[in-house]
Amino acid sequence: MGEVTMTLEDVAHIFGLPIDGEPVSGWTDSSSDFLQSQSIVIFGHEPVVSSSSKSYIKLGWVPRIRDAESLDTKESIKRYVRCQIFYLLCSTLFTDKSTAYVHAKYLPLLRDFEQIHTYSWGSACLAHLYRALSCASWFDTKEMDSSLNLLFVWA
Repeated sequence: MGEVTMTLEDVAHIFGLPIDGEPVSGWTDSSSDFLQSQSIVIFGHEPVVSSSSKSYIKLGWVPRIRDAESLDTKESIKRYVRCQIFYLLCSTLFTDKSTAYVHAKYLPLLRDFEQIHTYSWGSACLAHLYRALSCASWFDTKEMDSSLNLLFVWA
């Protein structure tokens, strides 16, 4: 048998994510002003943030504002789709140990609606999983944070 590992092709087949394209990277400001301004531009609303860290958005807030969109204009449809993508990114692809709050670092990637599909989301998802597996191998680790759905389906 030998060793096996998950590949980019596996991620593309399991999640249907693009593995070619622009890297999922960028500069992130962790200030509350950044979070407020990005959320207003992307979602059209001020976010509900964590009381302990102002760079984390309450995950339950995202579907509430998504479902409140009227979908009667092109811009409201874009906000709805951005909400859905952000929710999927944070609840399925790039999960962490917190199930209630998500980091705002993905917001800049959703700002330009026409660019969202050009990113290599599959590569970022696989890198996130590899990092989580590496951290989970540390002797003092008690939990793993990553897309376990991907790992379970692959296994």
